[in-house]
Amino acid sequence: MLVTTNELFAKCYGRYAIPAINVFTMEQVLAVFAAADAADAPVIVQTTPVARDYASPGMLLYMIKAAAQMYPSVIYAVHLDHGNEAHDFDAIENGGYSSVMIDASHDPYDINVSQTRKVVQKAHAKGISVEAELGVLSGVEDNISVDARNALYTRPEEVVDFVSKTGCDALAVAVGTSHGAYKFSGGQGLQFDILQKIQERLPGFPLVLHGGSSVDVQEVSRVNEAGGALKTDAKGVDPEELVKSIQYGVCKVNIATDARILWTRVHREFFRNLPELFDPVIPGKTYIQELKKSCIEKFELLGAAGKSSVESYRPFNQIA
Repeated sequence: MLVTTNELFAKCYGRYAIPAINVFTMEQVLAVFAAADAADAPVIVQTTPVARDYASPGMLLYMIKAAAQMYPSVIYAVHLDHGNEAHDFDAIENGGYSSVMIDASHDPYDINVSQTRKVVQKAHAKGISVEAELGVLSGVEDNISVDARNALYTRPEEVVDFVSKTGCDALAVAVGTSHGAYKFSGGQGLQFDILQKIQERLPGFPLVLHGGSSVDVQEVSRVNEAGGALKTDAKGVDPEELVKSIQYGVCKVNIATDARILWTRVHREFFRNLPELFDPVIPGKTYIQELKKSCIEKFELLGAAGKSSVESYRPFNQIA
């Protein structure tokens, strides 16, 4: 059943968090829905503007709709990640999304407020939830690149003004994570003092962690053993810190890098071990099963497993 992220966050705040998993391909869509079904967990299925350019918005949304029909008990939201005004307006007008993100965090504060407010007004008119971002994450995701020395933590003293002026429904905060595989090169980890100050100012308001992948060192090693050249000092978010962040209002944890590293490992090992084969179905099936297993682990870690059947959700098309 398709729901808004608002519906999910109202249930999970302070209790558990929802993995938001980026999808580009049919294999990823199938794995995410199969995992959510097996774990009885709500899930946020995310597409980025780059994914929409790659597969086309229609193709992505039809794949998601088909998977939802295959797994009718799955509770899910469809979210546009890292959109600008044009991306968001297209998603809002053409349907299929129950949530969008407006990312104007790289712009001056007043412009961020103005752009976010415009998207909120259009989205709320159709019952669509809106995530905004305040503060800048370092690292790389799709076509986003921000030098680490220019990364800015979210300023707690700005959050009340930002939320009240924009009317956004959730806030992505910069508290130490980054996009891509090299999340904590300085070893600083999540900044819980900032999270605490934000929560004190916005009690009960849903927060979002971008760059929430763990970057398993064993997966990185297997990629390199199969011919890859990933940096071995790659480090993701400590799972214990992700769990701890829930008590500070984190309701949504974005996962993208882990799925990509897993795809790379599966396919590199396939071509290394079976060089005489060229059938995409064989590594494709393996990847579906491996990603399904990984997603179930995320649901269990964040406490979302088992929650779909014990909560009462309103479908998106019934929300005014």
